Amino acid sequence: MSRKKLVVIGNGMAGVKCVEEIINLEPDRYEIVIYGTEPRPNYNRIMLSKVLQGEHSIQDIIINDWTWYADRNIRLCTGETVHRIDTRTKFIETEAGKKETYDILILATGSSPFIPPIPGIDKERVMSFRSIDDCTRMSDYSKEYRKAAVIGGGLLGLEAARGLLYLGMEAVVVHNAPYIMNRQLDYEAAAMLQRELEDQGMSFLLNKNTQKVTGRSQAQGLLFTDGSKLEAQLVIVAVGIRPNVDLARRSGIATHRAVVVDDHMRTSVPDIYAVGECAEHRGISYGLVAPLYEQGKVLARTLCGQEVPGYAGSVPYSQLKVSGVDVFSAGDISDEGLQTAIQHLDGVQGTYKKVLMQAGKVRGAILFGNTVEGTALLGLVQRGADVAELASKEDTPDPAVTAAAALPSQETVCACNNVTKAAILKAIQEQGLETEEQVKQQTKASGSCGGCKPMVSALLKLAKRVEVDGGISTSAESGGTKEKPAELPVCHCTEMSHAELKHRVSVILETYAKAADISNVGYGVLPLENTQFNSLLKELNWHSEHGCPVCLPAIRYYVCVSGLMQSSAEIDVKTELKTDPYGLEAEDLQGELVLGHDQMVHIYSERHVPSLASSITASDLETRLRTDWKSAAMPSEVNIAIAWGSRSSVNVLVSDVGLQASPAGWEIYVGGHAGHPVKEGSLLGTTESEQQAFILASACLQWYRQTAWFDEPLWMWTERLGVMSIRETLLNTQFQRELTFNRAQEREKDVERGTKTLFENLIAQVKA
Repeated sequence: MSRKKLVVIGNGMAGVKCVEEIINLEPDRYEIVIYGTEPRPNYNRIMLSKVLQGEHSIQDIIINDWTWYADRNIRLCTGETVHRIDTRTKFIETEAGKKETYDILILATGSSPFIPPIPGIDKERVMSFRSIDDCTRMSDYSKEYRKAAVIGGGLLGLEAARGLLYLGMEAVVVHNAPYIMNRQLDYEAAAMLQRELEDQGMSFLLNKNTQKVTGRSQAQGLLFTDGSKLEAQLVIVAVGIRPNVDLARRSGIATHRAVVVDDHMRTSVPDIYAVGECAEHRGISYGLVAPLYEQGKVLARTLCGQEVPGYAGSVPYSQLKVSGVDVFSAGDISDEGLQTAIQHLDGVQGTYKKVLMQAGKVRGAILFGNTVEGTALLGLVQRGADVAELASKEDTPDPAVTAAAALPSQETVCACNNVTKAAILKAIQEQGLETEEQVKQQTKASGSCGGCKPMVSALLKLAKRVEVDGGISTSAESGGTKEKPAELPVCHCTEMSHAELKHRVSVILETYAKAADISNVGYGVLPLENTQFNSLLKELNWHSEHGCPVCLPAIRYYVCVSGLMQSSAEIDVKTELKTDPYGLEAEDLQGELVLGHDQMVHIYSERHVPSLASSITASDLETRLRTDWKSAAMPSEVNIAIAWGSRSSVNVLVSDVGLQASPAGWEIYVGGHAGHPVKEGSLLGTTESEQQAFILASACLQWYRQTAWFDEPLWMWTERLGVMSIRETLLNTQFQRELTFNRAQEREKDVERGTKTLFENLIAQVKA
């Protein structure tokens, strides 16, 4: 049976990756012909800066050499530019007049440097930085000239400038934004990077717009719109790329900014596909390696007749080394409405970490100096994970190895080449790999952009450490290593930890709510006598039919805060009769209630101290806190202390939440504990008014409810999340409002208490 002819226009990384995948799936399915404009085989364009900087030779960045094509019977036509496609009779024609028929055609024409319409931009010694030939020209110029300007402060511009420094030239980066790499970094990370590059000899002119390139026929410098000038004998333009779509447009193929494709990379013309930088999918054209490789894999499976989910788009991310500095950026970092979830700056180590969120979900992340957490953070961004998942990743003693151990076995470490953690660990064990270079040779991990090198290095350390500890596993299913020790189960009725139980309860109740077409129904408590409670236990695969005194309160609490239960009229509400730490009797403790799970909110102020009680009345702050929190379901007992002066008898520093009046307003402390072990509270923040103090304290309590495990005291929760993480989360005013709004909605549901739990109604509706 004769094979169909597959013609690929473009010998770049995306097109050849697609061909690689086709050969791996069905090597004899197509007769393959590839046309490339450059006179050389496929090479790694991302590594051009390393060639310029002397770290690699041209041969080092060749991905597939001449023999690779020959061994696979691929006909490679180099130095050929295709200028016409006859879509009716299905043939292509090159500028040299060569014609080639096709059955299937893939457009992988890539992109070209964007050259802005600046007067004088066409002068001699003005060039872009995009190919091996560009590297050669820059090297030749450096032998004669000393002053260079790079227009563009993005990744490519910085790498070009670093290469020019290596060649012995003076390099000045001209950028029209307030800070460099403004699409991938924030101001803080960019400032750190700029300082590092300045130490290497690079100079910067920021907020500069080039008006013209000076000189007669050859570049002599730049003139800026503010009237200032810069002397430069060589000008590198690195302001972005433009998809190569002229060929497709001339041939009647639908284009917008790039060639328009669907989820299976099909163009508007039958049997013609597009992949890589020249393709526009759902209005987006990608310029990063990982998305282009994902597109190539989808197209390969499509062309091999396999069932494959369509390409759904990619979360933009960069994990790379900029002039010797590790940098990671993922997701949205500058959109309106984003809030900071985590922000850590270590000036001594030169590291920076920032995680951004929106509506409580992880939306973006930036790492500088140490990017080992990049893969894990990318997973959170891609899943739109809840910010609560960040808590367990904070304050780790060995961040690199801990991040590697916490990474799921099937998580992709090298997105460029689709290499998982399990595959890397298996190779390390079975082949005794000891270096990053050996891992790259065996698995291809870090073989393209090199951004995953920190995680590969961490996995090597992890494998070595676990082997020394005697805990390494050889099973492929386990991913080659034991994961971090599992958390203890809630009780003997289950193997689930509190984290797993909380998540599972939420998932089950969400399923019930969707089946009953119910949403946004508030919260409540599930009484033990409810016969439908057994249904939930069965769904949870509980070992015992009715649970036990240890797990039942935990389940009830997680049901309560899942956001899917109304309050029951049968809740046991009574006045707490215990003696409090300040020696008060029950009648002094107004408004302190016990829910069905026996967790309370106590509020103390000067009016509860016997010697002052006759002269102190309840303040608006105290009244509002009592009103809002007296009936709230809490993970554990909570003590709130309010002090009206520095000499107050109420000690805010050994209370779970302490509010201290000061001349400037209010100080709010969190995480104190009066019992054993005694813990001094940490300053959460300061406010100017009682209203602001109330909002911050309430936001803290609500965040505690949403992220704590049942029976986890607030001081332990503070230590687990880290006070810095809590502070950075709660000092965001918009997130404060979201948390207090959530509590207000719950209180409204308290008023609407019925005689039947929503849980009963859900079960009945699902069964019906």
